[in-house]
Amino acid sequence: MAKKNRKRKRTTLALVESPAQLLNVIEWAFHHGAEQQTRLAVLPPRDATTRLQLEAMADLARDAGLAATWYEPRKSAASLVAVAWELFPRLARAERLVIGDPFSRFVQAVLPLADVAEVVVVDDGTATISFIAQLTRGDRLSRWHLAETGRDVVIDLLSEHARAFFTPSQRDGRSVEVFTSMPVQAPKGTRQSANTFAWTRSRFGPPVVNDAADVIGTSLVETGVVDADRYLAGVAAVTRRFGAGRYFAHRREDDAKLAAIAARTGLTVVRPEVPLEIAVRRGPVSALMVSYPSTVTHTLPLVLVDTPVELAVADVPAAWLLPGAPVGAADFLENVNTTARRRHELT
Repeated sequence: MAKKNRKRKRTTLALVESPAQLLNVIEWAFHHGAEQQTRLAVLPPRDATTRLQLEAMADLARDAGLAATWYEPRKSAASLVAVAWELFPRLARAERLVIGDPFSRFVQAVLPLADVAEVVVVDDGTATISFIAQLTRGDRLSRWHLAETGRDVVIDLLSEHARAFFTPSQRDGRSVEVFTSMPVQAPKGTRQSANTFAWTRSRFGPPVVNDAADVIGTSLVETGVVDADRYLAGVAAVTRRFGAGRYFAHRREDDAKLAAIAARTGLTVVRPEVPLEIAVRRGPVSALMVSYPSTVTHTLPLVLVDTPVELAVADVPAAWLLPGAPVGAADFLENVNTTARRRHELT
């Protein structure tokens, strides 16, 4: 592609597929004062809970000054092609591209359409930890919780191009920024900016804090990493130990599992309509929140820094892992908790 005139005013296109990604794009735009320049392309998955949270976050983004457009690339193969074609002129015009999920096959497929001066990767939860590690080592880009199932030529090509795209290029004059709240160190040549959730704290709260305890749920069962019965027993034990009253469900958690948790523990299951970082700022929030290895062990201490809320982290024993869990899953989950305890002095 012919190079653009890099001196003109930069326009920003952000590709987001989850509520957390969308929240972190808002935070990035607020951090850089780029709200009016940023246009969101929202690419929702099929599950209803995620779509509802994305709709709520898109409204908040518009209120914050960002433009947001809803696309449906996953309805069919034809809709995927149609969305890619519709995005093409925006990708071609953008001077800056913000990515929420560098592992997304749809995102990787449209990257060749973009000729941008600047690339930004915002947090997609703990996946950012594995993304930075893989990028630093020069590995194939793949989600940490998915076991290797053989190689595919097309997927390998997409992954290889994406890895090159997210690497700063002197030849193309392209810079790369990572905007993150995770415990990572970006590769040499890549800028790293800290996400402190300044927009969330300025927009919501501080919340009312109740003298109670809550449990924060995880989707480790749904992603095939942890045994469901052992997880249920663990939640019951945590509930008894701390006298917890509410269970904040992850958006991917299965309704049947949540019903079993409520029946066995007596916990009130809450499905937040927005990412938990915003839900707790709106309040009310309990004085103690207990979480298994999760993104929130790194984000909630930042979100609730001006409150007396205490966050505790619970480990996932190796015995909970399913036989088909990916190699290194136990080490990854332990690292999430260990770094959270060390960075934020969690119990």
